Amino acid sequence: MRCPGGKTGHLLELADIELTAVDTDPARIQRIHENLARLKLFATIKEGDATRNNWWDSQPYDRILADVPCTASGVVRRHPDSRWLRRKTDAAQLAALSARILDNLWRMLKPGGKMLMVTCSIWPLESEAQAAAFATRNGAERLDAPGQLLPSMGNTSESNNEHDGLFYALFQKPLQN
Repeated sequence: MRCPGGKTGHLLELADIELTAVDTDPARIQRIHENLARLKLFATIKEGDATRNNWWDSQPYDRILADVPCTASGVVRRHPDSRWLRRKTDAAQLAALSARILDNLWRMLKPGGKMLMVTCSIWPLESEAQAAAFATRNGAERLDAPGQLLPSMGNTSESNNEHDGLFYALFQKPLQN
């Protein structure tokens, strides 16, 4: 079972920040509220589509964590049925949706702000190729990941079968467009 708001709660536990979380699913939003209440944490939770701006108050963000939709190829070990639930066209459709989300969220980021793209897919179309295309389209600077994240390409799908695979890419918005 997934834990809606897990990353939100973790970020709130790590840093003294104001945080806005956005999701399209009212049931998930309710679970996020419940999980944050259980942890005695607070965030602004909005129902909205990250490809659109109708939920946004026009105040640019300093930082954005974009947990983009994907085929979940990096977590097949834990969800083996997913390989039979996916169609050949899913990766391309999800990559296109993720690109729209990333491009829209980028417009909400302050100049000099940072955006972390995260996906639990290890397929290049949804990970490295997506990150490279995003940087090219938006003039985004790709940064090395800080802290305890692994360096290099940002892919944790090394040949260890006991861990999930994921991909991340950290971008910084130029001060001037």
